[in-house]
Formats: sequence, structure tokens, C-alpha cells
Amino acid sequence: MVNENNEPIHVHLSKGSMIANSTKIWLTKSGGYILANNNSKIPQNDLNKIIAVISRHYFFILAKWKEYYHIEDVKFYC
Repeated sequence: MVNENNEPIHVHLSKGSMIANSTKIWLTKSGGYILANNNSKIPQNDLNKIIAVISRHYFFILAKWKEYYHIEDVKFYC
């Protein structure tokens, strides 16, 4: 992970190797998600499965974000 310019918590996805303008999913304060874009053109069926995994691991992702950035309060998109 890089600094991300102090962006709210999110996940980058791409099929195969990472690309500069990958798919981005924002995590919301209520435990949901918002698909920001699908720039890496992940097929919808695959994207639905990935989003289900992200949803199941919401608190793990949140904890790792805090740990990586050494913060207590996480910024959310909404």
C-alpha cells in the first residue's frame, strides 16, 4: 500500500497483475461498500464474488488499514 493521498478506506482490484488504474471499492462506515469504478474490467460475476469476500472480511480489512497506516480513526467515503 502507498499513501493514497489520505484517501478514505478502499480496496484496489485487478485481474492478473496490478495495473495503475485498477478497480476500486470504497468501504462505508455502515459496513457496506460502493463500487467506485471497474477500470480493470473484472467480469460482473467475478466482481460479485470478490465483493462478497470483501463484505465478509470488512472488519479484518479495517483492522489491517489501521495497522498499516498507524491510525485509530479511519476515514470513510460515506
